Amino acid sequence: MLLYTTVGTNDLERAGRFYDAVLPLIGYRRQKQAPGEIGYAADEDVRCRFWVVEPFNRELATFGNGVTIAFDAPTRASVDAFHAAALAAGGTDEGAPGLRPFHASFYAAFIRDHDGNKLVAVCERAE
Repeated sequence: MLLYTTVGTNDLERAGRFYDAVLPLIGYRRQKQAPGEIGYAADEDVRCRFWVVEPFNRELATFGNGVTIAFDAPTRASVDAFHAAALAAGGTDEGAPGLRPFHASFYAAFIRDHDGNKLVAVCERAE
């Protein structure tokens, strides 16, 4: 349904280091970089679906209250690894890995990046 999504950053280099450490653990990697933006995609995807950008209007990047970007993770172990890597890379915990009440197999971990963007890795497979 979604073509792509973006999160803003005030320090693209720092954000790139963070996402380079975290996203490969759930199957996404840096595919493109241009001035002011970095694009990530799953290995099998030819299009970047997640972008980290400096705001086009040159204002400070801010996070959206109530906004969460959810990534599909292949396994519960990859959700655990995503959460641990995010914390090690300077992210903050917004919900440790575990089952959530949304349905019986909804296993997720929530974090915030350096700019306050809220991210979640979710595995919906029973393991």
